[in-house]
Amino acid sequence: MRDRIPHEIVASVLAGLTAFIGGTALNLPPWAIFIGWAGTFLAGGPSLAVARKLWAAMPVGSTFAMVIVVADQHIGTVLGSSRVAQDTVLALIILVVNTALMYTGRIPVFSLIPGMFFGFASYFATFFGGFGFEHGNVLAAWVAVVAMNFLGPVFAYLSTLSTSGAGDAVHQAEAAVRPSLGTA
Repeated sequence: MRDRIPHEIVASVLAGLTAFIGGTALNLPPWAIFIGWAGTFLAGGPSLAVARKLWAAMPVGSTFAMVIVVADQHIGTVLGSSRVAQDTVLALIILVVNTALMYTGRIPVFSLIPGMFFGFASYFATFFGGFGFEHGNVLAAWVAVVAMNFLGPVFAYLSTLSTSGAGDAVHQAEAAVRPSLGTA
């Protein structure tokens, strides 16, 4: 079945709209939508089940990243002010917090570990990139990135809404790959 509107056009129009969402007084990170959008397709494509997994996992990742930033702000110089001392403290903070993040992935609702890392990386990019409604505010960065990551699965769904559907494209791709996999 042919697309009513080519997916490439719909996705590009939606991508262009992110400039207006991010370019507001709230200084939101428009690229964070793309992280959730791509994650949606990596996790199986637009569906409520995939969106729920990402909506649960990405904020958790962002929360753990925020904990790293806050801990580093408070104890980052405990071993001294040299770069090596600060990096050592940061490495220890990351070791502890990332271990907790990984164990959190054992909880079924948060088991989409790549989704947690999408949120994790998005938070760092948001905070250190100066995004959020108050520059340098760890909570403002968290709110901004969680809101924008949340829109990713929504944009993924919208990108297939005006087309013949992601399902048709997925089934065609599976059919093309199936002979090389030796499956029926």
